[in-house]
Amino acid sequence: MKPERAEQIAILALTWLASKDEILPVFLGASGASADDLIGQAENPAFLGSVLEFVTMDDAWVVEFCDQNQLKYEEPLRARYSLPGAEAVHWT
Repeated sequence: MKPERAEQIAILALTWLASKDEILPVFLGASGASADDLIGQAENPAFLGSVLEFVTMDDAWVVEFCDQNQLKYEEPLRARYSLPGAEAVHWT
């Protein structure tokens, strides 16, 4: 996946996440980001990667996000691997 498409998907995920009152505080707490960072970091590929990494932690979130945005279920994870920070994956 091209980085430009990955960033588009990540921005959709950020928008989706921002609309989720029950999930957004969990992301903010886990990432250390503030509500202001959601706007200020929206063009930062590494931050967008962290959004996708968070969303892909839960299958139910992936399904809801993808269904809402007419995406294939594998696209958020593929997008995550196309953005900075996913280079060193250790499956141990």
